[in-house]
Amino acid sequence: MTIIGMLHHRLDPRTVIKSYAYAAVAKAEGAQFFYFTPKSVDFDKRSIRGKVYENGDWHERMMPFPDVIYNAGSPEKLSVSKDIIEKLKKEIPFTTYSIGNKWNVIKRLKEAKEFDKYLIPSEVVENVDLLHNFMAFYKKVVFKPIDGRKGKGIYFISKVGRINFEVRKDRETTICSKAQLDELIRGQLSTGTFIVQPYIQSITKSGQIYDFRLHVQKNGEGKWVITTIYPRIAPNGSIIPNINNGGFTNYLDPFLEQEFKEEAYDIRRMLEHFSLSLARHLDEIQMVQFGEVIDEIGIDIGLDEQRKIWMYEVNWRPGCPPAFYLELDVVINTIRYAMYLAKNKKQIKREIMQHRKNEDIAEVKKKITQQEKNKDIAEVKREIMQQEENKDIAEVKKEITRQKKNKDLVEEKALPIIAITGSAGKTTSKAFLASILSEKWNIFESKDYWNTTEHTKKHKEEINASHEAVVLEYGMAYPGIITNHCSIIQPNISIITNIGLAHVGNFDGDIKGVAKAKSELIHGMDQNGLLILNKDDENSKYLETQRFKGEILTVGIHSAANYNAYDIQYKDIGMTFKIKLQGQEIAMYIPILGEHHVYNALNAVAVADYLGFSPEDIKAGLNFKKPPRRLTIYNCRDDITVIDDTVHSHPQGVRAAIDVLTNIAKQRKIAIIGQMRELGELREEEYRKLGEYIYEQDIDLFITYGFRTEEMGAAAQAKGMDSSKIFHFLDKEKLHALLEKVIKPHDTILVKGASKTNMFDTVKFLDQKYQE
Repeated sequence: MTIIGMLHHRLDPRTVIKSYAYAAVAKAEGAQFFYFTPKSVDFDKRSIRGKVYENGDWHERMMPFPDVIYNAGSPEKLSVSKDIIEKLKKEIPFTTYSIGNKWNVIKRLKEAKEFDKYLIPSEVVENVDLLHNFMAFYKKVVFKPIDGRKGKGIYFISKVGRINFEVRKDRETTICSKAQLDELIRGQLSTGTFIVQPYIQSITKSGQIYDFRLHVQKNGEGKWVITTIYPRIAPNGSIIPNINNGGFTNYLDPFLEQEFKEEAYDIRRMLEHFSLSLARHLDEIQMVQFGEVIDEIGIDIGLDEQRKIWMYEVNWRPGCPPAFYLELDVVINTIRYAMYLAKNKKQIKREIMQHRKNEDIAEVKKKITQQEKNKDIAEVKREIMQQEENKDIAEVKKEITRQKKNKDLVEEKALPIIAITGSAGKTTSKAFLASILSEKWNIFESKDYWNTTEHTKKHKEEINASHEAVVLEYGMAYPGIITNHCSIIQPNISIITNIGLAHVGNFDGDIKGVAKAKSELIHGMDQNGLLILNKDDENSKYLETQRFKGEILTVGIHSAANYNAYDIQYKDIGMTFKIKLQGQEIAMYIPILGEHHVYNALNAVAVADYLGFSPEDIKAGLNFKKPPRRLTIYNCRDDITVIDDTVHSHPQGVRAAIDVLTNIAKQRKIAIIGQMRELGELREEEYRKLGEYIYEQDIDLFITYGFRTEEMGAAAQAKGMDSSKIFHFLDKEKLHALLEKVIKPHDTILVKGASKTNMFDTVKFLDQKYQE
């Protein structure tokens, strides 16, 4: 039987409310449990004068040294017994190690870099000047104690007018002068250490501030699991959602459905994946730096308007969730993990040693690589200087022309009305561009996939004088539709992303017919405006640009264009690339996978640059709110990855999604491809080409779903693919039954299909079946 000792600084367990819950759960789990303080330990006799819960009360008993110690007391109050505790740690494994205060956690994550992009910029406030310098950049800031808990001692400060400041604490708001603010800050600094951060807030549709608490623990198998995720909502008039300050909670799924609608499922999975990934990351840091393992953390995060996660703080021993059944979940995980720890302490020590050894090896390799880089630094500097000296005069002239054009735009106060069409990439290009323009302007953006003429009529009614730019998506399935769009709202800036096979069946299978219909945007826009085209798209040569009098700018990756992306790489859950912009080389990141999305980003970059946005604004805006179900990644258990691309489906998009699959897969690649509509007479040929492409990309399992999609599998087999790796279904239940049999750890699975085929059902099946 495992013996668990609960270490605490208080003498009486009856004053520690949770002690009863731990005693009861330990008994139910078959473990012996007792409560003790450091001074009750006798090392000579290897015994402890502890307290055991029996017959409804706590009774003193002499207990042997436990197999594991649950570390439950205050570190500050236990510090007087530091020598005793350190001696116990040498003999007995402990649970619940401290990961340090908020500032230490920030420093660890910054140094490790993997999660630093989620950190809110933070500074230790050494004096009032530092606070004012910080505010000059961020405008609204949070000033809080470095070791604060339960939302106490937090100040929200913003400038009001030229000389005054608004200070909010709890539910009270005060307007004060700079001198009064300085006096307040100095007074707080005299009590302890404070940090300052920009104020990033998440707001519900009803205007209330909220955040998310992510509570994760290790379970009885020593694996990280999610205990709960729940929103915390501030009461009206308050900007602190902490429960201790009057905040309240809600169940996660109803809250997400209410606030995010069709994005709810993706956001829940994003929160789940983030919480487990961060826990594992911090656990690894703890092992490498301190030779310890952690087993429970609470993470407080917010989402900004782009759905980007920002980490407020990480607590190493979070309070129990405000619901009794969840409190029991916390206790059950703690007791089961303690029992696991007692039985596997040698294995855990080996794991710690291995992590520290791996880190040492990595550090040596890093030093060698740096030394090699340093050898070439002088040469690189010489090359840079030479490039600067050889700047093309034409580039300088082009920059002068661009600046003059931007000046003219500002002077004329022309409202940029931007329309985007194309066979693929419309919604993503629109999302990128709207995100960039929102960095400085109040814009009108068409919703999600609202791109019919009826939608455009609604948009015309909603655009008003407060809008500084308009970004619209013009859809098309037949001739005449884009002309109709332009008659409702005429754009002065247009983007045609590409000409592909979407809806080609409505044009007798003639790609030139598609190009002619898309050319209606060129004819219908302001003839002296700006047109953006894809230089790499072979079919864009059929666009009717001959009579257009405005300026045409091009984007490209493989062909010389006005805006070229190069050095393109897959990174994490997105892409990095470089671009020469306004006379300098800029490194960009987009949080969506696939080279085809680099083109969508380039479309947005071209327009934003034309409108006078700085490279910094463009770079910040590209970190956008990704449209849902567009190459969304689900990280499942056993290192299984699911790629959700289930909004639209046409041959060009399928190839792009397969390219993503081949680029990110760690081991086996599984492609599940649904039916493509409106290909007309080209269906047979395009299905054959896609089947051959699947074979050429060395896909391990190829599964098709829907009417006549077996033609793709037949083409792959004819090309040389093993027939035992090809499957076809018309019934989703049978498809899902196969997946249960064939999926293995480390597989990467692409699910691609149009919304009308409901392929998202398969994404949800896989995600729920293999959920972490």
